[in-house]
Amino acid sequence: MRATLGPIDLGLIALYAAFLLWLTFRMFGVARRPVVEYLVMGRRLSLPSFVATLVTTWYGGILGIGEFTFRYGIANWIVFGVPYYVGAALFAIVVARRARRSQFYSVPDQLAHAYGRPAGLIGAIVIQFLSSPAPYILMLGVLLQLIFGWNLWVATVVGAVVSTSYSFRGGLGSVVRADNVQFVLMYLGFLVALPLLAFQHGGLEFLRTHVPATHFTWHGGNPAGYIFVWYLIALQTLVEPTFYQRAFAAEDERTAQTGVWISIGFWVLFDFLTTATGLYARALMPNLADPVASFPALAIGFLPPVVQGLFYLGLLATVMSTVDGYTFIGGVNFGRDLLWRWRREPDESRVNGYVQIGFAATAVVALVMALFFRSAVDLWHDVGSVGVPALLVPLVTSYGERWRTRPAFAVAAMVLGGGVSLAWLVSARISGGTYWMGVEPIYPGLALSALIWALGRGRTPKIPGANH
Repeated sequence: MRATLGPIDLGLIALYAAFLLWLTFRMFGVARRPVVEYLVMGRRLSLPSFVATLVTTWYGGILGIGEFTFRYGIANWIVFGVPYYVGAALFAIVVARRARRSQFYSVPDQLAHAYGRPAGLIGAIVIQFLSSPAPYILMLGVLLQLIFGWNLWVATVVGAVVSTSYSFRGGLGSVVRADNVQFVLMYLGFLVALPLLAFQHGGLEFLRTHVPATHFTWHGGNPAGYIFVWYLIALQTLVEPTFYQRAFAAEDERTAQTGVWISIGFWVLFDFLTTATGLYARALMPNLADPVASFPALAIGFLPPVVQGLFYLGLLATVMSTVDGYTFIGGVNFGRDLLWRWRREPDESRVNGYVQIGFAATAVVALVMALFFRSAVDLWHDVGSVGVPALLVPLVTSYGERWRTRPAFAVAAMVLGGGVSLAWLVSARISGGTYWMGVEPIYPGLALSALIWALGRGRTPKIPGANH
């Protein structure tokens, strides 16, 4: 299956590519500026840009959303919508203001400040995988393959290079400027396509008569246990480096907190648009062989020229905005929180160079992961199932001295909590997909992490040199 786009449609995509190319050259010199400018925009991120960059970066799994809606209907909203709204709300209530107040650059900074350098290094290792752009690079490759007919690996490499180039030199400022435009494009694509589909084919009654009845149930035919585990995986929001970095860059504490609340409203709207559009894909193409391609296939088969181009542009912008955001997070984490912190350099003069090395390393690892897994939903599940137990309890409790555990126990909670979940996950892969005792890997890891944290509770001594 390949899209047959007209001159106007291709022209729209070419304009988008030209904008990204212009942004690459426009922001070329930022990498030579101070670290605070390169990594967190000098902490001048305004409320509108905070919302645009958070909304776009956190919502990149558009093909996975299309696949899940095609298979299970409105359960998509229950699985990939509601639990993440709850997680974001908890971040706004508990963490947002405290994170901005800290004046840090990253999550490992906070862990090192609270529990010492080993905790910061271990946290950086976990975050390197937790913030991997692999699922989104895969989706971007699939979209480019459908548009241009390239081999998947070629399309994936091209997508990774393009989405990394402007942030490589321009830092967070270039990511935010791109996201401001991509925010408009992602909504425009669905706001144009969905009303047209409803006008051409009918509204709710058409959908009810053309999709399975389970598609309008909260579970979509899935067992309740499968649904519930996503509510725990969604606690990843409380350790999500994207949220923290935007909070660190916000112009003040109010912007960090209010921006998250406003973003939740935009996510609710976008989930409505994507879920409804996914239901039309299921109704109009019940025999589609590959549900991952449901949104592109819908555009190819049922959208007219210009609308088709805008819809494709919306899909590309949705994915690209997440690839650039997570590649930037991965680069900062690898370059500053691993290389620079490991080398114990006395100043930050070489941090920006290390971060650029981190961009390349993050992109290469993500490309390998994307081509190996070939399923975004599997990647979300597996990475979240290990990352949340490793980081959730030590990180969230680190923001209040009375909540903290002792440093050695924090390190143990991270290593053993994440390690148990990883072992649980690997054992299932080896044994053919069956978890020990039928229990999802996130449960034992979280339980062990919380137990270790509780055993180490007590007044925590100040950590000498912890910020480094």
